[in-house]
Amino acid sequence: MKVYFIGAGPGAADLITIRGAEILSRAQLVMYAGSLVSEAMLTHCRANPQVVNTATLNLGEQVEYYLQAKEKNWDVARLHSGDPSIYGATAEQMRRLRELEIGYEVVPGVPSFVASAAVLETELTKPNISQTIIITRTSGRASPVPAKENLRSLAAHHATLCIFLSGANLPEVIEELLVHYSKDTPVALVQRASWPEERIHRGRLGELLGEIEPKSWVLTTMLLVGQTLDESVVSESRLYAADYTHRFRRAAEKS
Repeated sequence: MKVYFIGAGPGAADLITIRGAEILSRAQLVMYAGSLVSEAMLTHCRANPQVVNTATLNLGEQVEYYLQAKEKNWDVARLHSGDPSIYGATAEQMRRLRELEIGYEVVPGVPSFVASAAVLETELTKPNISQTIIITRTSGRASPVPAKENLRSLAAHHATLCIFLSGANLPEVIEELLVHYSKDTPVALVQRASWPEERIHRGRLGELLGEIEPKSWVLTTMLLVGQTLDESVVSESRLYAADYTHRFRRAAEKS
């Protein structure tokens, strides 16, 4: 018996790893966070499992299901949105499983900030513009952000920012960002990347609030900020330059 914490990816049923889908096809108990994980992901289940939506369950109630699975010697597929290592609330579950001497394994998934970059058809790192990605979020009642990681201090780096769960606090977020980023900094809002109801809005930091209705971007919204989002700014890597030599390729000879 083993519990598998599986990254379900950003939403689309085919953006799960082959390993994750294989485990889903044979697990006797499937637990998924129905508030964030698409039910379409359950199409990978072929073993007629017991399926539990954990959205209404507290941690203790979820542990009870793990104990029942242990008694029945069932494998458990525990689906978390995106990748389990990012805002996954998995650490406390793993701690309980170690106490109960129940084995577990983590199967990585496609994070939503990566899926957001994909739907925007952009690269988040570009030479001489930004080689750093900062992943952060706004504070919530369940998981407050430490004071030393406040958004204003992170914005001082002028790196590419990917801000999770930002929709509910957009006016405050933008106010903090404008302390260090210019008003014409490119931004993008991505809601439910890869879902059928996916939405995208591109703009400039100082104009964003005047272009959208903030209330319609409250849930499952990613805010991306930085000059790498501006496709008119060209800065190419030397990696594939014809006159660049590296271990696997010699530079082309000049004619």
